[in-house]
Amino acid sequence: MSLQSTPSANRLHIGIFGKRNSGKSSLINAITNQSTALVSEVAGTTTDPVYKAMEIRGLGPCMLIDTAGFDDVGRLGELRMQKTREALEKTDIAVLVCASEPLELERRWVELFRERDLPILAVINKADLLGDAGRLALHIRQQLGLEPLLASAKERTGIQELIAALVKNRPEGFGEQTLTGDLARDGDVVLLVMPQDIQAPQGRLILPQVQTIRELLDKRCTVVGTTADRLDRALAALAAPPRLIITDSQVFPQVCAQKPPESLLTSFSVLMAGLKGDLQVFAQGAQAIDTLTGSSRVLIAEACTHAPQEEDIGRVKIPRLLRQRAGEGLSVQVVCGPDFPEDLSGYDLIIHCGACMFNRRYVLSRIHRAQAQGVPITNYGIAIAKLTGILDQIAL
Repeated sequence: MSLQSTPSANRLHIGIFGKRNSGKSSLINAITNQSTALVSEVAGTTTDPVYKAMEIRGLGPCMLIDTAGFDDVGRLGELRMQKTREALEKTDIAVLVCASEPLELERRWVELFRERDLPILAVINKADLLGDAGRLALHIRQQLGLEPLLASAKERTGIQELIAALVKNRPEGFGEQTLTGDLARDGDVVLLVMPQDIQAPQGRLILPQVQTIRELLDKRCTVVGTTADRLDRALAALAAPPRLIITDSQVFPQVCAQKPPESLLTSFSVLMAGLKGDLQVFAQGAQAIDTLTGSSRVLIAEACTHAPQEEDIGRVKIPRLLRQRAGEGLSVQVVCGPDFPEDLSGYDLIIHCGACMFNRRYVLSRIHRAQAQGVPITNYGIAIAKLTGILDQIAL
C-alpha cells in the first residue's frame, strides 16, 4: 500500500514530547527534511499537536506527532497539555527531547510512558548549543534510566542515528494484525453485503469496506459484493455457499436469516473491533446488556465526527434497540472524536464504534481506561448481534 493510500490510523505513531523550546519541532523538521512544524525561539510556539504523515525506511508508513511543551502554564497551557496527553494515548514510540535541567517533569512523563509499555527514546537536541551536554546526558542516565542520543537539528547531526533507533524500537508485531485473520484464506469466496442507504457516502464506499476488499484481494480471495435487498440473488448466483459473509452490522438479523449454514458470518464493525481493539473484551462487555434497566446509563463513542443522519446507527438505531430491551428510561450519551470522558464510573456500559479513524494504541487505551474503572465496553457490531439475539452465530 502506498504512502498516499495508507490510512492515518494504520501508521506507526511516533510522539515527540518535551519542554517548551526544547527543539521538538526542529527535530521533526530534521527527520522529515521538511518545514513540517513551526519553529521559533519563543517558548510555546506549538499549540495543538501537529501530525505529519511520512514513510521512514525500515519503519514504513509513520505518523510523527509534534506536541506542546509539557511545562506549559496558564489556562491555555492547560488546554494545550490536555491535547498533549491525548497524543500520548495514540503514541506507539515516545521520543523524549531534553535540553535542560531539572528533569523532574521528564521523570513524570517517563513514568507515563512506562505505564503504557511504550518504547522510549531520549534525545538531547541542540547538542551544538549546550555547553555541557555530557553532564545532561549523565543525569538523564541516572535519573531517567535512559541512554540519550545526541543530536542537532540545525547541524543535522545525530538524525540518522535517531532514525536507526526508531527502527530498532519498532514495537514487535506492529502492523501484523489483519482484518479478516483466519476467517478468509487463499481461494475463498467471500460475499460482502453493503447497504447503500442514506448513511452511505455518495459515489464511494466507506473506509472499512475499502480496506476489507483490498485485504481479501491480497489474500487472493474471490470477492462478491451485493446490497442487503439483493442478498438472495447473490447467493443464488454462486455455485457454492461462500466461505464467509461480511455484512454491515445494521442488517445483521436479515443476513443471518438468509445465510447458508456452511458460511461464516461477521460484520465490518466486528472486523474493525478485532483489528483496533480486543474482541474478547468486547464480547464479554456485551453480556452487560442483559443487566441494563430503564435507569441505566450507556455511553456511545464514535471515532469520527459527522452530521447526524436519519436512522443514524449510533444516535438512533442502537439507542432504540437498547430501550426496547431495557426500558424507555435508559439514558444514552453520545461522544465523538477525542471527546471520551476521563471519569467513566457513572456508566453501566460503553459501546464503541469500529474506530476505523483511530489507531490501535488509542482504542486499547480506551479499553484499558474502562477496565480500570470497572465499566464493561463493547463494539457496535457485537452489541447489535447481542441485542438481536444472534451473537452466538457470529464468527469472532
